[in-house]
Amino acid sequence: MKRLLSIVGLLIGPSFATGLDDPTRGEGITVQKVQGEVSVRHGVAEEWTSVRQGDILRPDDTMKTGKKGRAVIITRGQGPAAKTILLPSEVIVDMSDVRELSQEELMLKLTMEKVRSSGYEWKNNEMNIPNATVMHGDPPVSPALTENQVEVGTFELNGARVLYDNGFYSTCALRTMGVLRRYPSLKQEFKNCVLVAESLEKANLRSEALNEYNSLAALEGVTPAQKGLLKEKIDRLRNR
Repeated sequence: MKRLLSIVGLLIGPSFATGLDDPTRGEGITVQKVQGEVSVRHGVAEEWTSVRQGDILRPDDTMKTGKKGRAVIITRGQGPAAKTILLPSEVIVDMSDVRELSQEELMLKLTMEKVRSSGYEWKNNEMNIPNATVMHGDPPVSPALTENQVEVGTFELNGARVLYDNGFYSTCALRTMGVLRRYPSLKQEFKNCVLVAESLEKANLRSEALNEYNSLAALEGVTPAQKGLLKEKIDRLRNR
């Protein structure tokens, strides 16, 4: 616990606040092709607006494709080569996720996500710890999600898979963890939960991936086929 608090303390320091989460960092992303319903949301704005071919997106923008929408974007990272990414239908992708993370940055963000999932939160630069009943008694009942909320969560998970398919394993893991925290009903699908572990494994976080695979294997309701798949993944990691 002391180690966790020490790491989290770094997260709210000035260097972190002005560095890792700076939405103005990075190169612009060009919209190469648009087909059907494709829209963008700028920063914290609630409104979605149409996207056109040739538009330049910033890291604080979010793209969404509808049921018959598709788009192609080109990202120019720190290297000279451009990367072309296809966004299929029914996805939501934050442009800030279309980038590589350093191991240090990933570990810091991963720790913060675990803190959020554990029920701890920061208020006025102090850690707010849930009372004993919440921590050790029955978990609080979350309000039922609306159909629209479940759709948003599903679109975000589809977007996380786009990140995975294009090699952005670190941001895929973080995005998937955040979505499952906000939309717990989506944890009922095995493929959603295993995506976190698979992304961490691809991001070369062996220990974290093993923990995720083992946690999944211990859950009730996991089928024999799923347990067999998890065992294969666990054995492979252990034998490396």
